Amino acid sequence: MKPYREMTAEELTAEITELKAQYKKMQSLGMQLNMSRGVPCQEQLDLSMGMMDVLDSSSDLTCEDGTDCRNYGQLTGIEEARELLGDMMENNPKDIIIYGNSSLNVMFDTVARVWNHGVMGNTPWCKLPEVKFLCPVPGYDRHFAITEYFGIKMIPVPMTATGPDMDIVENLVREDDAIKGIWCVPKYSNPQGISYDDETVRRFARLEPAAPDFRIFWDNAYGMHHLYDHHQDHLIEILAECKRAGNPDLVYKFASTSKITFPGSGIAAIATSPNNMVDFLTNLRIQTIGHDKVNQLRHVRFFKNIHGMVEHMRKHAEIIRPKFETVEAILEKNLAGLEIGTWTCPLGGYFIMFDSLPGCAKDIVARAKKAGVTMTPAGATWPYGQDPQDSNIRIAPTYPCLADLTNAMEIFSLCVRISSAKKLLSQMQQ
Repeated sequence: MKPYREMTAEELTAEITELKAQYKKMQSLGMQLNMSRGVPCQEQLDLSMGMMDVLDSSSDLTCEDGTDCRNYGQLTGIEEARELLGDMMENNPKDIIIYGNSSLNVMFDTVARVWNHGVMGNTPWCKLPEVKFLCPVPGYDRHFAITEYFGIKMIPVPMTATGPDMDIVENLVREDDAIKGIWCVPKYSNPQGISYDDETVRRFARLEPAAPDFRIFWDNAYGMHHLYDHHQDHLIEILAECKRAGNPDLVYKFASTSKITFPGSGIAAIATSPNNMVDFLTNLRIQTIGHDKVNQLRHVRFFKNIHGMVEHMRKHAEIIRPKFETVEAILEKNLAGLEIGTWTCPLGGYFIMFDSLPGCAKDIVARAKKAGVTMTPAGATWPYGQDPQDSNIRIAPTYPCLADLTNAMEIFSLCVRISSAKKLLSQMQQ
């Protein structure tokens, strides 16, 4: 297809007329599809229904060490769950605390704790004149919502194909002791679906922050979420790399089973250094006597070991892989050669990132919604919801069935073409 920038005003006008007619036909489908979040579909949730049967009223709810999961105790989680998530996270079980169902909740609690009580004896952040956080962009909107909630100043750092721009990260943390942390989704990132390369991870481990209480918030949400068996991204384990670099306390590493079993009833965990563990547990002992050990045991009995979890994730991949491939195929069919957008083709995770022409993202998302397809709000992938280029859009393909997803992406493609053609025509007429 001829690039839109090479079209004359007359050609663009004719193109817009034709596209609007197609758009009107798609509107007549009466779609009501919400693709705003990365939500597992029903078929994925059904994969874990067997977990409801591994425990019943006749089950032995005693752990191997004699812990009765019905009672109080085990602040750091039952040993079997620490071992299972230790294998999942590639960390020593002794360096892991098992929490409730949500890693986002653990991240919020972590920021709240250091806000009120500081990091390992340092001044609580709430008593400082200013606290700053680095935010790789595009990034995860819920991360940004946490730091915004606490009034922490967010500093965007550009993402590259191999992770955050580490030249910028290194310089900023070295020069400014008000910078206390950085958000990271290091594997199959949200929204790009890229993974940090080896050099990026090693440079993170060797950061020299001016602030002694600087921490990397390493949200490895998609560590096991591959789409393909033999074509996968691999990530260096950050805690081991920090220990080798002489920076053992630099990282808080988060994960959960939210998109492995049931998002509302999974188990979350943090892995960190022994020193950080002491700091966490000092406060956690006040907060709770222990999290839901019955649910922890349920997960252990269901998976048995990491091999069971790996096989389980292959079943997830079989369900969602065709959806990712459908999105990529439709974008390629409808937009390739027009030079009005680019998109990622990730090997895992939950999202595909689309970049439109500058100034078009909000219009594209609004047009899609008028045709019955609700997407993540344009700008959500930037701190404060402000994408300076108005170009970034997150596509979440997991929830719809293939038929609905196909129609949704046809609508999306039309919206991209209409918005782009109108933008270019407007520029010609100025």
